[in-house]
Amino acid sequence: MLGISFSPGGGPSAALDFGLFAQLVRKAEANALDMVVLADAAPFEATTLVAALATVTSRIGLVATASTVAHQPYNLARRFASLDVISHGRAGWKASMTQNTREAANFSRPDGFSPDAFRRRTEEYIDIVQGLWKGWDADALLFDKSAGRFHDPEKMHLLDHKGEFFSVRGPLNVARSPQDTPVLVMSGLSASDLDLAARTADVVLTDEASPERAKAFHGDLAARVAARGRDANAVKIFLTLELSGTPAETADRLEAQFRTGDCHGFNIVLPPQMAALDGFVSDVLPLLRQRGLARHDYGGAMLRANLGLAAGGAS
Repeated sequence: MLGISFSPGGGPSAALDFGLFAQLVRKAEANALDMVVLADAAPFEATTLVAALATVTSRIGLVATASTVAHQPYNLARRFASLDVISHGRAGWKASMTQNTREAANFSRPDGFSPDAFRRRTEEYIDIVQGLWKGWDADALLFDKSAGRFHDPEKMHLLDHKGEFFSVRGPLNVARSPQDTPVLVMSGLSASDLDLAARTADVVLTDEASPERAKAFHGDLAARVAARGRDANAVKIFLTLELSGTPAETADRLEAQFRTGDCHGFNIVLPPQMAALDGFVSDVLPLLRQRGLARHDYGGAMLRANLGLAAGGAS
């Protein structure tokens, strides 16, 4: 499985051009890459960018980075549920797991949070979002005008959350997502974040590139996932890499790391330039396909299906 992330940079014209992003993502989709992970960076707010990209694509997964500091959990849950409807089941949320003090200062927290408070708040936040996503059963909305029944009340579930940091009643005013719940992606995990990821995440991005560290990370996370009562492969590990070396050397490196069984796929970091993406899809991707490391076409219509994830996410 393959995803791409676009690194900051690429020149001022690239940074301000939605048309370029649309070309890049359509090119990635034409080559059956599983998903694109979009940073929440200037000049585009990531969920707004995903909404626009969803209208010019039809198969590729669209993952937006969004902070737990910059949004209230109800608002964020509603936004991603809406994105999943707009994209017909291709949306994902990359939860920011590291604290940015400059960002916190923009949201009435000039001193930020202590590391322990930030961890507890993040855990509560993600539980609320996932709970809200599951507030409606898939067949809860009836739209039965003749009987005057908008929904089946037995299939609507109030969250009624009252916690240390948030109080949220629910439910969302958006129906259950086409793929059941948007895909939850995490990265930048500290040791204290691993239990949360094991319980809630669908995809974890890691840069543990050495075989020994990748094996240790995979073993640790898989054990924590199983201890939570989830299937050991319920959380997909994507190794984040910036490409260097010749296409053959790159393919050799990716194959060697994939064959260890310690990752399920790769998140390739590229500058937001057509030349960089063209080079990858013309020179590296064919070699990966020859080795069975990349698909020729999508296996399903929704992001969960293409990543081999069960419906509903974490339990």
